[in-house]
Amino acid sequence: MQWRHVLAAIGLATLGGFSAAAAQTPPAMSFGQWLAEFRDDAGKAGIQQGTLDAALKGVTPIPEIIEFDRKQPEFTLTFGQYIERVAPPARIRKGRDKVAERQELIERIGRQYGVQPRFIAALWGIESDFGRAVGKYSVVQALATLAYDGRRSKYFRGELIDALRILDGKHVEPTFMYGSWAGAMGQCQFMPSSFLNFAADGDGDGRKDIWRSEADVFASTASYLAKSGWAGDQTWGRKARLPSGFDSKLTDGKTRKTLAEWQALGVRRDDGGDLPARAISAGVIVVDSPGGGAFLVYDNFNVIMKWNRSTFFALGVGFLADGIGGGV
Repeated sequence: MQWRHVLAAIGLATLGGFSAAAAQTPPAMSFGQWLAEFRDDAGKAGIQQGTLDAALKGVTPIPEIIEFDRKQPEFTLTFGQYIERVAPPARIRKGRDKVAERQELIERIGRQYGVQPRFIAALWGIESDFGRAVGKYSVVQALATLAYDGRRSKYFRGELIDALRILDGKHVEPTFMYGSWAGAMGQCQFMPSSFLNFAADGDGDGRKDIWRSEADVFASTASYLAKSGWAGDQTWGRKARLPSGFDSKLTDGKTRKTLAEWQALGVRRDDGGDLPARAISAGVIVVDSPGGGAFLVYDNFNVIMKWNRSTFFALGVGFLADGIGGGV
């Protein structure tokens, strides 16, 4: 979930602050030796032997994953281009249709977690095109490749252990545990650690299957937002108009004021109208990119940023949710 859109949205050639082009030291042991050592450690961590047999049988490194990790392109999408990609009219229409077709289910889950269905649908749409694109790689094999590689071996080794814990819990079979090259899984593109922290059983079958159960996908998405501080009576924010000579130091997004205080400073809706008369804390950000502009962002915007640390991504979720519509 965190990987693809962070890079595409803000033009980074890094993952977690490490240069993708950095020189690498070849692993000190063969993959077979590494896998045997890892398997021993996983067993000591409590992973059942049957799970290890099923999940690790025939696992080999995937060379193209190392190439992806080394040579991530520097994206140069403008904000307008990014929004055209993640929230085009066709996806908005598709999102409306998907919500209408699943209205009872998604509204029930929304009420349960206090999250508006349009935001659940927007994240579903951006992460996997409403379940169409969940990734083509075996999560275990992808994570084993990255854990063996050495660039971020500690991180990916931990994610691989967590993936095996998910298999141990019988939430999904190894043959269905597919995801992105970096290990983001299922229709909501959770990393294994995020799955363990936030995944939820939406259909009551005792499993958390974010690959095949839309109820579990919706519940897991809503669970993530709710546990991260989502306010179900507020939206994400709105496009805004700043007065001439507005102090740029106030546009860091971290300066929080009430809407009434921003109103007193001359901030208005994008159409020039007054801001809502609600006691809501907000920050101001400016996207200095074609198609961008000024935005008032509420606390829910910061929650979306926990999902993916990209301003473009968070705004894209807000735009798509607004397009899908319904509720606050």
